[in-house]
Amino acid sequence: MESDPGGSVSFSRPMSRRIERVLVANRGEIAVRIFRSLAEQGIESIAVYSDADADAVHRNVADRSIGLGGSTAAESYLQIEKIIAAANEANACAIHPGYGFLSENAAFSRAVEDAGLVFIGPSGDAMERLGSKQAARIVADRAGVPTVPGCEDQGDDAALLAKAREIGFPVLVKASAGGGGKGMRLVDAEADFLAALKAGRREAQAAFGDSTMLCEKRVFPARHVEIQVLADAHGNAVSLHERECSVQRRHQKVLEEAPSPCVSPELRERMGEASVRLVREAGYRNAGTVEYLVDEDGSFYFLEVNTRLQVEHPVTELVTGLDLVALQVRIAEGASLDELLAGRDLTPRGHALEARIYAEVPEQGFLPAAGRLQHVVEPVGPGVRVDSGVATGSEVSVHFDPMLAKLIVHAPSREAACRRMAHALRESVYLGISTNVDFLCRVVEDPDFVAGRLRTDFLDLKPELASGPTDPPPELAYVAAAIARMVDAVGGGATSTGGGPVARPSAFQSIGGLRVWGGES
Repeated sequence: MESDPGGSVSFSRPMSRRIERVLVANRGEIAVRIFRSLAEQGIESIAVYSDADADAVHRNVADRSIGLGGSTAAESYLQIEKIIAAANEANACAIHPGYGFLSENAAFSRAVEDAGLVFIGPSGDAMERLGSKQAARIVADRAGVPTVPGCEDQGDDAALLAKAREIGFPVLVKASAGGGGKGMRLVDAEADFLAALKAGRREAQAAFGDSTMLCEKRVFPARHVEIQVLADAHGNAVSLHERECSVQRRHQKVLEEAPSPCVSPELRERMGEASVRLVREAGYRNAGTVEYLVDEDGSFYFLEVNTRLQVEHPVTELVTGLDLVALQVRIAEGASLDELLAGRDLTPRGHALEARIYAEVPEQGFLPAAGRLQHVVEPVGPGVRVDSGVATGSEVSVHFDPMLAKLIVHAPSREAACRRMAHALRESVYLGISTNVDFLCRVVEDPDFVAGRLRTDFLDLKPELASGPTDPPPELAYVAAAIARMVDAVGGGATSTGGGPVARPSAFQSIGGLRVWGGES
């Protein structure tokens, strides 16, 4: 690629290169999901794992696995040198970063390419143009994409306060270098601004190693709507339409869907065109997501670009019939979108919902949970997909994100998708540690959710969804009955071959030491 004096980016035609072996620099459900796509393409897959993940599912799904050592992410999945050494050891052609960890690290993208490998994602230069919120705002302004009124941090707290005063309170201060709500603070009054700014700076520095902040006008009430884009190295880009991500907790998504119940065909076209202009302006290639706030009158405002595959990408796959990971690989090989999408009707078909299943206790402030999964049953059926990183016996570590799986459903209508999701959640079993499955079921059956009346503070307005019912659930009666039946079966009237009584172990020894709420005895 070459930049012209005006700042826009032109493309040079790449040489096509067949990718035959891919190392996935990640773990959990996203690693498993990528491995499955690679297998369908006839591509060999290489897993990496930390000591804490020695028995993890993703290690066993890949064709080969290589240990990185260490237990924490900092000792393993964030070690660029270790990952590239593993790729070289395995004779990999390419590295796929998944999401999280090093997926949006420009230095990693460059190091992969410097090692003679293909990075399945954007270039380091494109990441830097879009990776920080400040830099991305500049690109968005050049591309004519609406942005939230705001100002960039110049390292002067007093100057940023003066700008916030001009914008008008309430405002948001937010970390420029990252996402997930880390470093973000809502400031309702000028008197609270400096304290919030300093707290946000500390959190941003700890999370991203960068304390640079942005100050933006709060657009509220609003929905969080994002556009999935694909771009190749030939200058082509396409929108794969929107996802609704308004159901959030502390700025982190809980449920996502496609298409959005609030987006008309006309708004979909305008948001898609704006997103395509932005990624072309940045010289972007591969898969990415442009995120927006949409207010009550249908106006939309640019938030940021996620320069990677999103957690919620499956809902786009189900309504378009595309495999985004396969497309990522083909784009990295040098294929053009004209070739890859020729003759495809990309109009969304039906409706898809995704629920993120976490090891956590919603009823206790979403306290993270850890331990061994004693029994896992994941739902199956028409229109049901589970992207999972666990199985019976999996150890959920305190060292990593507690997401166990993603449950995705597809149906002809949104109403039918909500019913299918509720049914699938009821069939989901994760015994041994607490999960948010019951909470998710309460959300998808909530009348306002079913009606599509969503906004970014949806869960804040409905605390009862997290707290749950105050009476013991009737399921406990069935659990007690099942245990009683097992106790009766073990203890009743057996005799030895000689006609005398036979010694029997206790009932709880016979059922494997499983406790209803805990680990092993």
